[in-house]
This record gives sequence, structure tokens and C-alpha cells, in this order.
Amino acid sequence: MKTLPVSAVLFCLLAHAGFATAGQDAVERGRYLVQTSGCNDCHTPGYMQVDGRLPTSQWLTGAAVGFQGPWGTTYPANLRLALQDMSEAQWLQRARQPMAPPMPWFNLREFSDRDLVAIYRFVRSLGPAGEPAPQAVAPGIPVATPYIEFVPKQAAKVARQ
Repeated sequence: MKTLPVSAVLFCLLAHAGFATAGQDAVERGRYLVQTSGCNDCHTPGYMQVDGRLPTSQWLTGAAVGFQGPWGTTYPANLRLALQDMSEAQWLQRARQPMAPPMPWFNLREFSDRDLVAIYRFVRSLGPAGEPAPQAVAPGIPVATPYIEFVPKQAAKVARQ
């Protein structure tokens, strides 16, 4: 039986530790980006109501509260389920495609590949949880879920004195 020189074993151990650290750094960066970019505001039920004080285990499970506007009614996706079925390459492609309002996809599109991969790795590290969000509904079709209405209204003119 051949034995490896101590230097080769040490190199393998250090290399593995470096990869683990690099991977962990990406997950931590992804957590930071998710938290500071406002992802939880829509994709984590109840997040804003408790000033962001929800355990990470409850993050990004989507919501059954819709956003209704001229485009119809859309729902924040359960990212923990959606990203489980995507490769990194698929996520990078999807993150740069137009998405339904009010998702600020044009901001997501501008993230670097490194940051998008970090987000992907963080979300995947959480594991699948929750249920899929309801499907989008076309304009004019009533929905049975709660929704936030995004319809501009003209303010009444105020008489000047």
C-alpha cells in the first residue's frame, strides 16, 4: 500500500479547508445581500411587521399576499423552493430576465455574477421550506387572497387660499 507524503496530505487538507471557507464566505455574503437588498420585505411573510426580527429559518418562503395593478395580481415567489430546482447557471440567467411587477428585476439584473451566486448559495443553504406561492392572475380576474393595490390615483386639487 502506498502512503502519501505528509506534505501532500497537508496540502489536501488545507486546500479543502480553503474551499470550505470560500463556500462559507459566499453563503454569508448571500445572507448579507438578501437582508440588505430588501428581498425579505416581500418574499418573507411578516418580515416588515416585526422590523426584520424573524429567524433566518423563516426567510424567503414566498407569500400569499398579492400585488395587484394593471398587470394583474402577482405573488412573491417562494425562493427556497424555486432555487432548489435551479442550477447556478440557470439562476444567473433567470436573475437577469424581466419579471412581473412589482419585482425590481432591473436592480437584480445589475448584481455581479459573484453576488448573484452568493445569493443563490445562501438561499440553497436554507433548504426547501413552505409552499409554492399562488400563480399570477390576469388583470380583471378576482382573487381570493389578500392583496396590495398598486393603482395610481389622482389627488383631489386643494384650493389655495
